[in-house]
Amino acid sequence: MRLTERSIQKDPTNPILFTNRAFSRIMLQSWDSCIDDCIKAIELQRDNMKAYFYLAKAQLALHHPNEALTSALTAYDLAIQTHNASASSISTIVLQAKKEKWEMRERERIRRRSELLQELEDSLLNNSRKEVRALEEQIEKHDIDQVEGLEEKAEIELATRRKVEEIRSIFAIADPEHLRRREVPDYLIDNISFAIMHDPVVTKNGQSYDRSTILEHLRRSETDPLTREPLKAEELRPNLALKQACTEFLEENGWAVDW
Repeated sequence: MRLTERSIQKDPTNPILFTNRAFSRIMLQSWDSCIDDCIKAIELQRDNMKAYFYLAKAQLALHHPNEALTSALTAYDLAIQTHNASASSISTIVLQAKKEKWEMRERERIRRRSELLQELEDSLLNNSRKEVRALEEQIEKHDIDQVEGLEEKAEIELATRRKVEEIRSIFAIADPEHLRRREVPDYLIDNISFAIMHDPVVTKNGQSYDRSTILEHLRRSETDPLTREPLKAEELRPNLALKQACTEFLEENGWAVDW
């Protein structure tokens, strides 16, 4: 990364240099610095797909799903427009951001149903933040190796998530109607619009999409969005079993329309 920094000092108008350094900072989990580099790269090159992709990853790591979703969708659109093979990887980030956005809303909904649950969760999260801050200070002072510190930080965050999930499970047993966690199965989600499918069709490669979104995509480019192989509208076939599954899920889970 030092070589990249020297290159940036020599040529601070090159967006590729900032994008490359952003990638290095992802590897180091330096999320705030990564975001700064991505924003600079985008200022220099508005259609910088990689910068938007890395920006989404960093925003997701910092638990900012709304911003991450916007960045990831921009990266995805740019990948589709340029027929870039990264579209598949980017779609995974889009889905992760959308899931985390939904889960954040779910957590808040469940928390509002129980004052005691909210107090317990807040206590766990506050303790976790204090531990992480103390650990980050040790890393900055070089009292602890950076790699070891990052591993310990990940362990703290994982342990906290498990405790929170355990508490929620206990409360859900006591009040399943209101406190049960609501989820949408991955196989019901369209990989282009990232919404629940209503009229799924399947390609010759076995990948399913909602009819309206794949037809719109094929009007722009007659290729499979994920494999980039040639694909024509007449090669699509109805996925009746999946359509039935989508219909039944929406009938039983009306809330999922807003997913």
